[in-house]
Amino acid sequence: MPKLDPRHATRWIAKPLVFLLCLMPVGWLLAGLADLTGIAQWPSASLGANPVERIQDTLGIWGLRLLLVTLAVTPLRDLGGWPRLIAFRRMLGLFAFFYISMHFLWYLLADQGLDWRLWVEDIAKRPFITVGFTALVMLAPLALTSTKRAMRRMGRRWQRLHRLIYPAAILGCTHFYWQVKADVREPLVYILVLAALLGWRLYRSRQRAGGGRAEKDARQDQDPARARLPVEPLTE
Repeated sequence: MPKLDPRHATRWIAKPLVFLLCLMPVGWLLAGLADLTGIAQWPSASLGANPVERIQDTLGIWGLRLLLVTLAVTPLRDLGGWPRLIAFRRMLGLFAFFYISMHFLWYLLADQGLDWRLWVEDIAKRPFITVGFTALVMLAPLALTSTKRAMRRMGRRWQRLHRLIYPAAILGCTHFYWQVKADVREPLVYILVLAALLGWRLYRSRQRAGGGRAEKDARQDQDPARARLPVEPLTE
């Protein structure tokens, strides 16, 4: 039996499987709506006594989960030695943006009735909505520039722009924490996960910076003229 090329396995098997897994929360919500409206019977997908709030919370929590999973791709790749994980990062990031966008749109439709004046007043009165909307605004240009063509056109600016994912994730966790009125254990778990992911990146950044300085010092030691240092004459 011929061995399957890892690149083909990633493209034709693993990525479609991850795509379907990312759609499962949408499928569960659609099943719940079908059960609620009587189109079909799905007792296991019941949306509970407050379906509007349940849908909004489900969309938001899955957006935040996928955002953290997106941030976890690089650490898992480096720590686990799984280079092909990077192939899933863009898909996961786009799904995170999709769920967060649907979370916001559902809030506008079901909670505010598409009344922009009520929404503006709500932003002014409730800070957790302000930080949540700010996170969405930060993520929007990342989704729009997620293509390879945008990467080539923007060059180094692309990487600087996509660092907005870090403050967006911080604001997303803050939004969740401020929204919860009683039991804050779940949002604290997300905050700890985010802190670990950002802490790992800070450690790696300092490690690379230290390695770069050491390499530069070594080159200067090997070539004093290049370092513009005086060359001591050999003792005769």
